[in-house]
Amino acid sequence: MAKIKMTKKATSIDMTAMCDVAFLLLTFFILTATAKVPEPITVDTPSSTNQHKLPSDSLVLVTVGGGKGNVFFDIKGRDTRRKALELMGDKYKVSFTEKQKDQFMIMEGFGVPIQQLPAIIDMKSDQRNKEGQQVGVPFDSIDNQLKDWIYTARQANIELNGPSAVELHFAIKGDAKLQYPKIKKIMDIFQDQKINTFDLVTGLRGKDY
Repeated sequence: MAKIKMTKKATSIDMTAMCDVAFLLLTFFILTATAKVPEPITVDTPSSTNQHKLPSDSLVLVTVGGGKGNVFFDIKGRDTRRKALELMGDKYKVSFTEKQKDQFMIMEGFGVPIQQLPAIIDMKSDQRNKEGQQVGVPFDSIDNQLKDWIYTARQANIELNGPSAVELHFAIKGDAKLQYPKIKKIMDIFQDQKINTFDLVTGLRGKDY
């Protein structure tokens, strides 16, 4: 009996639906992703297994790094940030334009005396983040602007949200190679203002490290 020969046909797969799904997922991830804000100083944090995540809002972050242990200050929360700037401007008699206030609300942390802050705000992000451009927020016994920034941040939070407002979160981010007295000095400033609960930012490592 003669064998029946099957006609061979070229196989093809319709990829239209898969491409549609891929582009939908890509669009979703792009629209929901948040851009990483550039940091004015690179800090190599000490390692830890703690996975506690800092809040993305209502946070005051003090970063200490660089060879001289320069201090950088940041407030997470745009309205609180703007109000704190206005309060500090009034205290130190430094004027800021409305444009500068708006820019300050969205820029990264800073590390200069408040007298130099208007010029830093007017710079582009890549300019103000150049190495050596920012010398750090003063926090010595003669000119302790860091203490005033912490105080005005808390004051701004209360003025915006009322006397019963939830207290701001505080955190210190220090370089692993930094000497302890530098961090201790920041802790002392916190405790002078009755801030006894704060976080130390670390880098995550494995438990078996």
